[in-house]
Amino acid sequence: MLHRSPPHPHDRLSLIVALGLIVIWGGNFTLQKYLFDIISPAGFLLARYTLMPLCALMLMRWRFGQWLPPISRQDAWQMARLGFVGHSLHVGLVSYGVHWSTAFSSAVIMSCGPIFTLLILRYKGFERLTMAQICGVALALGGVLMFLSDKLLGGHWRAGGGDLVLLTSSSLFSYYTVAAKPMMERHGPVMVMGYATLWGGLPLLFIAVPLGIEAPWDLLTVWDWLGVLWAVLVSAFLGWLAWGWINTVRGVARTAPLMYLMPPMAGLFAWALSGEHYTGIKIAGAGVTLLGVALAQYAGHFTRKFKV
Repeated sequence: MLHRSPPHPHDRLSLIVALGLIVIWGGNFTLQKYLFDIISPAGFLLARYTLMPLCALMLMRWRFGQWLPPISRQDAWQMARLGFVGHSLHVGLVSYGVHWSTAFSSAVIMSCGPIFTLLILRYKGFERLTMAQICGVALALGGVLMFLSDKLLGGHWRAGGGDLVLLTSSSLFSYYTVAAKPMMERHGPVMVMGYATLWGGLPLLFIAVPLGIEAPWDLLTVWDWLGVLWAVLVSAFLGWLAWGWINTVRGVARTAPLMYLMPPMAGLFAWALSGEHYTGIKIAGAGVTLLGVALAQYAGHFTRKFKV
């Protein structure tokens, strides 16, 4: 007889927050493209890594009672490396990839993250791939090629190049996710996020200052400034804190499938607000990609669950 554990007291609230967060993140692709067209990716990165480190410091002050909680030198170097991969490389590439590509394409390509996570775990010997998972990886790769085909065959090299940059950044975030897990288990997500944001944001800030300072900040309206604050503080900073809480309440296995709602949501926002249109091959490629990612991510889980 199967015994189900009682639901978490905040289970329903966490689902509502998760669905709201998917809407926010789906719309954020269109918002970022709009802001990049005004102040450039460098300008946005300058704003992001001026505000985010301040938020990280205040968060650690609130959580631990200290601006910079003490950690060992070894862990400090590890968090600095995590920050460089997760913020300097991943966020930097994502910003330019979104700028060069489209909102819908960005959401679809970024949804390939679980594929890279699975391959990294296999490379490190933590996971064995089943035949169904291998088929899922191949299916996702075929879907990505379908998705990119109309741009590459049509000679839209900037947009296609942006998608390839996004694919690279997705692999970097997957590496960050795998590498950060032991640190989060030891120190908790607040400290890891705080120090990774501080140290990972410094290289980007130094790079963004000379380019971002030249951005036409005087052209931003009040609504544009609110958009910058929303994208940095709500979507990025509070969004990832909320996602961590949602995973804690619902569990990763129950939460992860909700991410497949983000590409359709991003496509809806891009169509409604920026007039983005989609060809049949693009929609088919997106569907095949998401199907392959889902198969690769969950085939092993269901194989273990129903193994006799």
